[in-house]
Amino acid sequence: MPKLKVLSGKEVVGIFEAFGFSVTGQKGSHIKLKRIHDNGTKQVLIIPDHQELDKGTLKAIYNQALKYISEQDLKTHFYA
Repeated sequence: MPKLKVLSGKEVVGIFEAFGFSVTGQKGSHIKLKRIHDNGTKQVLIIPDHQELDKGTLKAIYNQALKYISEQDLKTHFYA
């Protein structure tokens, strides 16, 4: 099974910006990303702005993002 990459919060934000998400705010060390789907539904992700995200946190972000982005598109960004 492939291993999760070591990513920072800023790198993860950059990945999701490439998928059409945009930063809509920040509260403390958490960055809020949002995109509005074609049918009008809002898709929101919260990313901690840390130098290095814990593996469990990264996996949770990945699993949450799978609701909005296909696994084949997302997997190459998160797994080595």
